[in-house]
Amino acid sequence: MAHIQSHRSTFYHRLVHCYEWFFAGFFRERIRSTIKSLDIAPGAKILEVGVGTGSSLPAYPPHADVTGIDLSEEMLNLARKKLEELGRTNINLQVGDALSLDFPDGTFDYVMAFHVVSVVPDHERLLREMVRVAKPDGTLIIINHFKSERPWISTPMTWLDPLTRHLGWRVTLR
Repeated sequence: MAHIQSHRSTFYHRLVHCYEWFFAGFFRERIRSTIKSLDIAPGAKILEVGVGTGSSLPAYPPHADVTGIDLSEEMLNLARKKLEELGRTNINLQVGDALSLDFPDGTFDYVMAFHVVSVVPDHERLLREMVRVAKPDGTLIIINHFKSERPWISTPMTWLDPLTRHLGWRVTLR
C-alpha cells in the first residue's frame, strides 16, 4: 500500500463524533440525491475518495461494487457501523490516501469526491489521481464548496481562512 499521510490537524480527528451531526448532516441530501440521479449500471465499479463517516453510503445501489477510502480510521469505523446497520455487502471501506490512490489505472466507472478538494494539501494531485484510476469512459463526480464571488460571503471567509487552515481545511479555494 502507498504511504499514508496523516491529516495535518489533530483537531480533525477530534471532530469525528460531531462530524456526522454537523457537516455530513448539512450536505447529506445533496450528496445522496446526486448519487441517486446517476444511472449506475449493474456491476459498475465506484470509488468514493474521502468517504468519511459514510453518510453517502445508503445512496449507492446494491448492484454496484463500491470502494470507499479515507485517511481516518476513526471515520471509517463509524462508516463500518452504518454498513452493518444497512446490511450492505457490496461496499468495501479501507484506509487510503487520496493523493496516492492504491489502485491500477482505469479501474473505476465512477470516481467521487464529496467535500474533499478543500481538505487535501494538493488538490491538483488529487484530481490527477482521480482521473488516473477512472476508466477512459469513466465519470468523475466532485462536490465541494469554493470561494464565492459575492463580497458579502467571500470577505468573512477570507477572515476565517487562517483558522480553518489550522483545523485542516480551506474555505477560500478557487
